[in-house]
Amino acid sequence: MQSPLIQKYNVPGPRYTSYPTVPYWDEDLFQVSDWKKSVKHVFAETNSQFGISLYIHLPFCESLCTFCGCNKYITLRHENETPYLEVILKEWDLYLALFDEKPMVREIHLGGGTPTFFSPENLKKLINGILSKSKVAKGHEFSFEGHPNNTTKAHLQALYDVGFRRVSFGIQDYDPKVQKAIHRIQPFENVENVTNWAREIGYESVGHDLIYGLPFQTLRSIIKTISLTAKLRPDRIAFYSYAHVPWLKGNGQRGFDDQDIPKDNEKLKLFLAGKSLLTGLGYEEIGMDHFALPEESLSVALKNGRLHRNFMGYTTTNTKLLIGLGVSSIGDSWSAFGQNIKTLKDYMAAVNAGDFPVYRGHLLTDEDLVIRKHILNLMCRFETSWINREDSIEDIDTILDRLQDPIEDGFVNLTHGGIQITPQGRPYVRNVCMAFDKRLHNHNMDKPTFSQTI
Repeated sequence: MQSPLIQKYNVPGPRYTSYPTVPYWDEDLFQVSDWKKSVKHVFAETNSQFGISLYIHLPFCESLCTFCGCNKYITLRHENETPYLEVILKEWDLYLALFDEKPMVREIHLGGGTPTFFSPENLKKLINGILSKSKVAKGHEFSFEGHPNNTTKAHLQALYDVGFRRVSFGIQDYDPKVQKAIHRIQPFENVENVTNWAREIGYESVGHDLIYGLPFQTLRSIIKTISLTAKLRPDRIAFYSYAHVPWLKGNGQRGFDDQDIPKDNEKLKLFLAGKSLLTGLGYEEIGMDHFALPEESLSVALKNGRLHRNFMGYTTTNTKLLIGLGVSSIGDSWSAFGQNIKTLKDYMAAVNAGDFPVYRGHLLTDEDLVIRKHILNLMCRFETSWINREDSIEDIDTILDRLQDPIEDGFVNLTHGGIQITPQGRPYVRNVCMAFDKRLHNHNMDKPTFSQTI
């Protein structure tokens, strides 16, 4: 029988890698010139102290994983590698022209797609091209996403040689029936090999990405997956909720039926079982969907109050300027967001013509900035406070009205001038954030927009 609480809280909602979330950007008020001005301003103010972050989107995959909602291009043509990387470096040059000094790069993340679609030599050439015109910050964090089936020891060594010390491998689930449904068949031995290679080479953090709520997934398969994961004891584990968004263009989430997907109570049980197993193994819960060993950098950042969340997910640094390079990438200058063209052909054509490929964005209002801060606090620390004048919210009474149910259900506690999410309320952190999301409540979307919160 379905729990009334599940019925109440399992609603469509954002994952809050930004505020405002992309569907509620004021695109009509945005110009590319605004984005460039914002980037230039925050760079001048913060580069020497904080440095900058780079997210580089590498979209190619050799096969389609049917759980994936990312922007990707399925191809076996590896001759696409070099032209695409050349365009990335041209886009980087467009940004360099805005700066009065060399950027200090503190953070690089290679995402996709499948970054390890690209050859080790090409990946090394890309990073050397970026860094040859930059300074590398002390204590920098360079990371990439690796596919266990095609990540070679040469990939790991090449990226280690240019400063990468963290890698995350997409595992998802070890059950053969689940792997077949999501078209991601990879033996445990492949994962074991890449994990061991990374450690032999000297990577300081090896992460495994798992997903709960996949088609045909059961409590038994979750237990099996985590027991196998425990044998390799990765430093960091992302335990993501499967986001079922088949309406998105280019999405491959049509290879199974809705009835094959665990829902509501069943899905929540998968998460709670996984969480119990992971914490029992010594992992600490970090924000939403993440777990790390106590000495891992994510855990340390949480303890030190440095945990941050942006379009790359949870990070250990907040550089104030995140530049997104590559097709569909999103940048963040704290006061503005800018997203690149989402089609590969048009993105490459724009950059080759010498134009910034940013096609939409949002300029944050003063109110946006305050709400953004509160949502970041909730996502990173499960609490927030508006006791200080600069953090005050004009319609806080309306927000507290929206929080009455979570408060009565024991998910949220009122504090002096703030709120705190209780341990039993943590699976519902997205719902709590939604109470602060003024733009969400001021808009009526006439089509599916977000995945379910549970």
